Amino acid sequence: MNTRCKLSVNINKIATLRNARGGNLPDVLKVATDCERFGAQGITVHPRPDERHIRYHDVRDLRPLITTEFNIEGYPSDAFIALVLEVQPHQVTLVPDPPDVLTSNAGWDTVRHADFLKKVIHVFHSKGIRTSIFVEANPLMIRHAVACGTDRVELYTESYARNYTSHRETAIQDFILAANAAHEVGLEVNAGHDLNLENLAYFYQHIPFLKEVSIGHALISDALYYGLQNTIQMYLNQLKLPS
Repeated sequence: MNTRCKLSVNINKIATLRNARGGNLPDVLKVATDCERFGAQGITVHPRPDERHIRYHDVRDLRPLITTEFNIEGYPSDAFIALVLEVQPHQVTLVPDPPDVLTSNAGWDTVRHADFLKKVIHVFHSKGIRTSIFVEANPLMIRHAVACGTDRVELYTESYARNYTSHRETAIQDFILAANAAHEVGLEVNAGHDLNLENLAYFYQHIPFLKEVSIGHALISDALYYGLQNTIQMYLNQLKLPS
């Protein structure tokens, strides 16, 4: 199946399940390669300092196995930067998470943190690694993101997902404006965090130049009912634009 927007499966929840019991069940490496075999066009991981899900050694072990695109997301601490430079994924997605946060819950302030982001992005570009900045649907933050030198922005979709059921026409508007602002200044657009089988198709239909969606929690939750292979195909079907 050909889709213009790639589906990257975030496998953090697989590691969370493994870590809950110890041992190696489920096998994170096997799940990643199975996701690719089932149609996923990328694998995303988010190693955190406490290694409560994906561990640093998982990232190293995954790199030679991934045959699609490998995306590592996280806060650019010294340890994270060193890991990314060692592993050299296809893409690094920078998120502004403090170490103790439960999950990503805000985008970068690209005005306040411009100098820091410029330096970090320059380091990654020196190794040929594509960069993406996690941002909210705010054209101002996106216009300043381009000055940081990033290749892409990833739109944080929590507000869209939260308001989708009651007011989807309103919920999508800020994201259309933000995506268009990125497109106009030459930034490619990813999206992620709260997209699911209910709201993904509508999002993509209104932002058809999306390059990638990164989905983990919802996809893995759906896989408990539908099976992993079937679930990945269901998500890919949401990324087919109507003819």
